[in-house]
This record gives sequence, structure tokens and C-alpha cells, in this order.
Amino acid sequence: MRTYGRTTNPNGSKIWVVVETDPETGSNSWVYITALCQVLQGVLGESPFYANYGLPAQQSVIQQIVPDFYVSRVQQQFSQFFASLIVARDPAAAVPTYNINATLLEGTPASVTVQVPK
Repeated sequence: MRTYGRTTNPNGSKIWVVVETDPETGSNSWVYITALCQVLQGVLGESPFYANYGLPAQQSVIQQIVPDFYVSRVQQQFSQFFASLIVARDPAAAVPTYNINATLLEGTPASVTVQVPK
């Protein structure tokens, strides 16, 4: 399995990285974490193939309502791929930021912070 993730270089430029199934263990956990990060950064309905994934960012900015319902829905959509998955908004952050805490199926804990682009 393969997916692509956006990340930022140390010099500030954005690049795409490839994340694939671990060849040694056959685990797809990091593929799913990368996909989850991309969904949190995507717009609801942006993809013609996965229109039910993403957050309604523009509507949230206009209405000044945090999209917690949609984040919860995304968490439910991805929870089947992890032993435990918690996606929580960071209320202290200046820009919309979500903390992902997951326990992979292998038992390894993983923690990722995702900033939603403006």
C-alpha cells in the first residue's frame, strides 16, 4: 500500500513524501497515519473519489465554529486501522491544530501533531 504526504522542509518549502507498507513487517500503520493527516488537512468534498473525507474548513471559518463533529467522524473512519485512536483539537494553538495519539496494531504508540492550513 502507498500514500503521499505533504511536509515542510527545514528551509520552509513544501514537498511530497511517499509512505509505503513496511517491507519487514507488512504493517500499513504509518500509511494510515499519513492518510489521516492528509484528511485533516483536506477540504470536505475535495476528492471526487473520497468526498466524505475531510473537514469543512471554509464553512468553519465563515461561521466561526470549530469542526469538531467532522473531526470525530474522521476519527471513526480511521479507528478500524488502529488498536486505539484519539484525535483532539489543541485549544491553546493559534492556528487549528490537532493532536493524533494512536496505538498501532503492533502495540507501538504514535503521536503526531497536524496543523490545518488556512
